[in-house]
Amino acid sequence: MAVTGRLALLVALGALVVGLLWPSGTGVLVVSGVLALAALVDALVAVPVRSLRLEREREGIATVRLGTSLDVALRVANPGRRRAVLVLRDAWEPSAGAVPSRHRLIVPPGERRRVVTTLTPTRRGDRDAVRVTVRSIGPLGLAARQGRRDVPARVRVLPAFGSRRHLPSRLARLRELDGRRAVQIRGQGTEFDSLREYVAGDDVRSIDWRASARSSELVVRTWRPERDRHVLVVIDTGRSAAGRVGDAPRLDAALDTALLLAALASRGGDRVDLLALDREVRASVLGATAGDLLPALVTAMAPLEPRLVETDMRLLASAALARAGRRSLVVLVTGLDEAAVSEGLDPVLGPLLRRHTLLLAAVADPELATMAAGRGDAEAVYTAAAAGAARDARRRTAERLARRGVEIVDAAPDDLPPAVADRYLALKAAGRL
Repeated sequence: MAVTGRLALLVALGALVVGLLWPSGTGVLVVSGVLALAALVDALVAVPVRSLRLEREREGIATVRLGTSLDVALRVANPGRRRAVLVLRDAWEPSAGAVPSRHRLIVPPGERRRVVTTLTPTRRGDRDAVRVTVRSIGPLGLAARQGRRDVPARVRVLPAFGSRRHLPSRLARLRELDGRRAVQIRGQGTEFDSLREYVAGDDVRSIDWRASARSSELVVRTWRPERDRHVLVVIDTGRSAAGRVGDAPRLDAALDTALLLAALASRGGDRVDLLALDREVRASVLGATAGDLLPALVTAMAPLEPRLVETDMRLLASAALARAGRRSLVVLVTGLDEAAVSEGLDPVLGPLLRRHTLLLAAVADPELATMAAGRGDAEAVYTAAAAGAARDARRRTAERLARRGVEIVDAAPDDLPPAVADRYLALKAAGRL
């Protein structure tokens, strides 16, 4: 049983009446008894909560992209013979961003009504409904019956894919590489495209002398970047992915990087697969067609959360080698911590580098540079020294990996996706995929 504000107002008026007209203990007991009895009768006459039927309008798991909103509807049916005056709260996890917090509705006998709650999630992943709390208010509006019902529902919050704003400019560069504009690229390992007449400014090394001998004009070869290559994106979901840079974990930047690269590479005629793992495989997308690739990726990525464990690099290497049978571009999104790389990644680099081109993408913390330049009291000096040491160790690790033949991209969260896309385009132009 719950009381309403109307009963509280009547109690205040009753106190005023007792104070002015009947200032005694008897007056207090009489007025209090009358109000209590009225509230009790009102609650008993209210429509029982258990008689109401509650059901979700949509079955299955709804999806919404992070940063956007989704309406979830709940149907309330009143099979009884009395009108139901209700206050309903459809409660979700706090990060689901559910508004409004309460709904007031009247359901006539034998009818049903629909209430809509708007979700604006603040975190990626699966967000579940907690419970539905219903108050059925009596005809006098003094008291209500209250009950809780479990009406399960789940919303899957997909990655925001904020880096998609960089896609048009990278696709334009991809079209240049493909020769769909006037620019023609000739690089080691690229595929022969066609022959055309020589024009001023062409590289003389591209002249095809045999074809020119059979023609009255000089003829040059045109080349296009390799197509139908394999790109395997491997995301480390272990401890390094849990570190926060700004307001988000490093894993979110890794997912954004993978989405931009996949969208670009699939448009470039290459096949893209995904692995996410730490001590076991957390997500896998293999063999998706170009049209199905992005939906498959965002669905697989949505429930991923970093785990506070050291990633098993031997598992990572064996999984990558098993899924990349031919020479591929393996894009590993992980950390550049000196100890983790020395103990985990270094021992397994050999087999990966012998068979594939390896690109390591790492999320850098832009505040390290600011902290390293700090001045002031002793605490600021020690902080600057620690930040400088961390930055130097990171640079040494990157240089050591680069000497072994690993392509390194180390950038801030917002800069990492376009930087990896640019490196992919450079490797494609050079025929190194």
